[in-house]
Amino acid sequence: MRNILILGAGRSASSLIRYLQNKSESENLHLTIADISLELAQRKTNNHKNSTAIPLDIFDENQRKSVIEKADIVVSMLPAHLHIEIAKDCIVYKKNMVTASYISDAMQELDAAAKENNLIFMNEIGLDPGIDHMSAMKVIDEIRDKGGKMILFESFCGGLVAPESDNNLWNYKFTWAPRNVVLAGQGGAAKFIQEGTYKYIPYHKLFRRTEFMEVEGFGRFEGYANRDSLKYRSIYGLEDILTLYRGTLRRVGFSKAWNMFVQLGMTDDTYIMDDSENMSYRQFTNSFLPYHPTDSVEIKLRLNLKIDPDDVVWEKLMELDIFNPNKIVGLKNASPAQILEKILTDKWKLQPEDKDMIVMYHKFGYEINGVKKQIDSKMVCIGDDQTYTAMAKTVGLPVAMAALQILNGNIKTPGVQLPIRKEVYLPILKELEELGIIFNEKEMHYEGYNPNNVMG
Repeated sequence: MRNILILGAGRSASSLIRYLQNKSESENLHLTIADISLELAQRKTNNHKNSTAIPLDIFDENQRKSVIEKADIVVSMLPAHLHIEIAKDCIVYKKNMVTASYISDAMQELDAAAKENNLIFMNEIGLDPGIDHMSAMKVIDEIRDKGGKMILFESFCGGLVAPESDNNLWNYKFTWAPRNVVLAGQGGAAKFIQEGTYKYIPYHKLFRRTEFMEVEGFGRFEGYANRDSLKYRSIYGLEDILTLYRGTLRRVGFSKAWNMFVQLGMTDDTYIMDDSENMSYRQFTNSFLPYHPTDSVEIKLRLNLKIDPDDVVWEKLMELDIFNPNKIVGLKNASPAQILEKILTDKWKLQPEDKDMIVMYHKFGYEINGVKKQIDSKMVCIGDDQTYTAMAKTVGLPVAMAALQILNGNIKTPGVQLPIRKEVYLPILKELEELGIIFNEKEMHYEGYNPNNVMG
């Protein structure tokens, strides 16, 4: 049997493992699922006869090399910074490798060695990055193949809560790493191109510059800019494009409310708050507000942020319990961002019966024979339950499909890469469609950059 080694049995591995188990008879596969927690790995095998769970400490060099040597292909679902040592072992033992993570500089440096050994190191093949690359390149290549010239590309993605589980004023719950949500947009200005001009949005203004869009059957959403929209300009072959913008999707109203935390300083992760362990939620909130001998914390916050008492933003803050004097932070040496994450996790945790939702939205503007046209491409995926979430499906399934395509020799191009070639994206998008992850494409009159659709 062909042995697929899966490193990491976390949340995103569930759909990946189930997919490969379902294929194990017809494709002659055996899965070795390795995790620091044997119990977690065993749970993910689900007692499947073609799966073995093993405990693995990735820092135990001998053990790591031993399991990689026995594999026919290696799938790493570990945090991105742990991929490099695995990738180096894969070069030593001549094993192909698949990850869902961004290509780091260290990974890119292995490109020559991978090519020399005729190895495929497929990265960025999860959801975002991953399905976004594949679905975008499919349409961009189709436009080019018929002689069109790209003039606009906007791409948005959001991990959200499904409508049937959407029961708080923020219309949001954590479906993925809460820390990433709290720190989103930090570390430099958002950068993009609009109508041929470079644009920058500093962090303190990011959540007041949003674009609105509609998804049929699911209502309105807003998007705020990702940090670097130009990262893939040359990779996609869009060096001459006039508008290039990538963003994150939320329900309308989320960004305005989130901006309050940014303005107060609650998302800051650069310093430790004194005695954070014994601090109440109310004290945490008050620590960002000026002293006043008589005004309450609530009044000070409203005055500071200029919030009217009847504003829904105020109700959103009240819903989070941030003025509660009896709730204790309970985190030692915590930064404001860590404390905010704790407060939000109390309220935004997915309940056992909740379902999550992924929404992706691309806009392609192009010119052909002197006529400007636009294609809007939209995808909505709703999770089955807390194990087979929409996030687990959209991250794990493309990774599993790529591993099998490589194993079967259908993906041939060696090197460190992301899924922008037809040999990669055509079969995977087709198979994702068969499993219900479908992009609905609609050609329409070219709108271009519409300032009426942007706030701020």
